[in-house]
Amino acid sequence: MRPPPALALAALCLLALPAAAAAYFGLTGREVLTPFPGLGTAAAPAQSGVHLKPCDLLKLSRRQKQLCRREPGLAETLQDAAHLSLLECQFQFRHERWNCSLEGRTGLLKRGFKETAFLYAMSSAALTHTLARACSAGRMERCTCDDSPGLESRQAWQWGVCGDNLKYSTKFLSNFLGPKRGSKDLRARADAHNTHVGIKAVKSGLRTTCKCHGVSGSCAVRTCWKQLAPFRETGQALKLRYDSAVKVSSATNEALGRLELWAPARPGSPTKGPAPRPGDLVYMEDSPSFCRPSKYSPGTAGRVCSREASCSSLCCGRGYDTQSRLVAFSCHCQVQWCCYVECQQCVQEELIYTCKH
Repeated sequence: MRPPPALALAALCLLALPAAAAAYFGLTGREVLTPFPGLGTAAAPAQSGVHLKPCDLLKLSRRQKQLCRREPGLAETLQDAAHLSLLECQFQFRHERWNCSLEGRTGLLKRGFKETAFLYAMSSAALTHTLARACSAGRMERCTCDDSPGLESRQAWQWGVCGDNLKYSTKFLSNFLGPKRGSKDLRARADAHNTHVGIKAVKSGLRTTCKCHGVSGSCAVRTCWKQLAPFRETGQALKLRYDSAVKVSSATNEALGRLELWAPARPGSPTKGPAPRPGDLVYMEDSPSFCRPSKYSPGTAGRVCSREASCSSLCCGRGYDTQSRLVAFSCHCQVQWCCYVECQQCVQEELIYTCKH
């Protein structure tokens, strides 16, 4: 049985990448993201001489592969989105018991935890963001700059810079995920809701950027364009939504004849709780502790922590080990005539704290 489109998206956008990439935290969303071997790919056939196109190597539904083949540049953009989503997820949870590790990802996607909700939102946000940027960067053949400023007085604004094409990105993603259908399954409704939260988070970061032109900076003419916020801001917004995620159950709306999400009723209350807001991440099951190795995570043993900030929580009461290491750095730097800086090499001791097993 094929996974539903939203699940295929989350599986695609949260797959393996080299461990060294986890140390990279300076994401803006404009980086050149080089595809890496094995990202979201199926096993290559053993027969020699068989050439598979990029879209055939990605873990997509049959319909999504057809759309991918019709969109030159999309396969590379999907890989970039996977790269971006995983790096940002690992950054946002670097001090948490669950640190968005690759181990246990498949098990998480089958459950209804808060972490699952975040994975769906992050993957859809990364794809929305990366598609819009790919259009403005000229990496997609069927889209280009955003050309719909929608300003009240166009005479006062001259558009001369390529804007991020969020309109095309959201329209394409809606088609890529498939038509909206009322579902009688709570999990499917929750996944669709969380996917939309990710898209909404990117939309809220769209801003107008301008620069002035004119004699002595008089700003006689302003050149403006639409620009998405750095993806780090989107990641921070989604992490806040994770922290305040709403646990939901389901109820049938008799008037509309469809299943809707509701917060569970309070103890002793005869009525159901309020419906989650459009920007809320929703989940159905309480998360495990993630302290010990399980099918959802490798646990926290051996994780580096901060003695003042995170060791107590991260190590789950098991305590931590302390190690020292010597770190070399440049010091006592002086500018020499002419035109270079001369430094000495200093060494200092650094303490590293890791959670006990």
